[in-house]
Amino acid sequence: MRLFFSHLVIVLMALSVGAGHAVAEANAESFTLQQAIDYALENNPEIGIMQARIEQADAQLGEALSSFYPQIKASLSYQHSDNPAQAFAMIIAQRRLDFNGGDFNHPGGVDNYRPQVTASYSLFRGGQDYYLSQAAELGVETSELEKAATRNHLINNVTAAFYGFLVARDAHALSLRSVEAVQSELDQSRVRFDAGTVLKSDVLSLEVQLAEAKDAQLQAANAIEIANAMLKTLLGLSAEQDFSVGESLNQPLPETPAEFDVLVSQARGQYPELKAAEKRVAIAEQQLNAAQAAHLPRADAYVSYGSDSKDLAFSANRDNVSAGMMVEVDIFSGFATQERIKKAEHELTAAREAARQMHLRVENQVKTARLRLEEALNRERVTSVAVQAAEEALRLVNEQRKAGVVTVTRYIEAEVARDKAKTRDISARYDALRAEADLKLATGFWN
Repeated sequence: MRLFFSHLVIVLMALSVGAGHAVAEANAESFTLQQAIDYALENNPEIGIMQARIEQADAQLGEALSSFYPQIKASLSYQHSDNPAQAFAMIIAQRRLDFNGGDFNHPGGVDNYRPQVTASYSLFRGGQDYYLSQAAELGVETSELEKAATRNHLINNVTAAFYGFLVARDAHALSLRSVEAVQSELDQSRVRFDAGTVLKSDVLSLEVQLAEAKDAQLQAANAIEIANAMLKTLLGLSAEQDFSVGESLNQPLPETPAEFDVLVSQARGQYPELKAAEKRVAIAEQQLNAAQAAHLPRADAYVSYGSDSKDLAFSANRDNVSAGMMVEVDIFSGFATQERIKKAEHELTAAREAARQMHLRVENQVKTARLRLEEALNRERVTSVAVQAAEEALRLVNEQRKAGVVTVTRYIEAEVARDKAKTRDISARYDALRAEADLKLATGFWN
């Protein structure tokens, strides 16, 4: 009897710990599994975080694309000088040169105000702007895939926690029935003991079993609260908000999974984390191209319109326009360009290895989830037969007990065997549903 209750407690605790805009409201509303998933997708903070990262990547793309537009700046500068060359140049720029107006070698202090508008445009940067914009665009796609991966993990965790709650609830009901059964037998045994037909040891044994049954019932109730708290966290609900589950663990069992090669092929085509890893390789390639392009020359064009005057008064008679183009190339940058290229090469190598690692991980996850699903389905077939056999055995022993052929101890043993079989069946059914969810996650089916 003690082994049975220990087994029941372990199952309940494992189920509660192993678990990870809706139509319904959060206050005392009964959630179905789909409603719980929808609510979590709408309210879980992780989804909001990933959406913010997508928008951040989109802003980075906009920043990269800004290099393809002209840059326009407005400025106001002030200069004072008594240097003859600079002062003479400022007087000429202000259109007030007078050959009879004084000593050019001693012009005195001259003030010059220059408001201007300058437009510049990058004609060529070795393709760096193009490569970086491509990397930024891939970054947006990667962020979207990461959000899809987060969404899949959230759905999987909600599913696991939801099933864990149902199992804990059903197991709690089973523990309550065990308490009632042992209590009933204890009451009858006490009456028979008073009548002298039952030994004192049988009564004491039943009292011990009742204490164990009550202890298991308390732990089962606690497992429900743990599963409930986990679900609230996943759904983005506070601890004070009411929450209830409106389904029972009567969902049909999953079907036998497809062959491993078929499942791996599905995963390679739609597993978001794998596709995100491949996108990171492409990003690293574009960043390497941009680093290598720094060896090529750069060409920029500009045009500037402004006015020079001795005060802030603007006059079209003193305005001027400057336009030009500049081509430059780095001859020696202190090995900075070479080091940036090396860094980009190492980042590309790391991205490729990470993608290869993700391929191996996906294969392992698919295989593991498939094997666990097959194992759980086989276990459930065995445990369902065991439950039927245990129910029939209990019925026969009960009839024999009523006829006085067997002792109460034999009846309790049969009842324990029946409850143990049901516990195993509940565990196997949960494991099958949980393994199906893991297999969907591994193949990217939640997309």
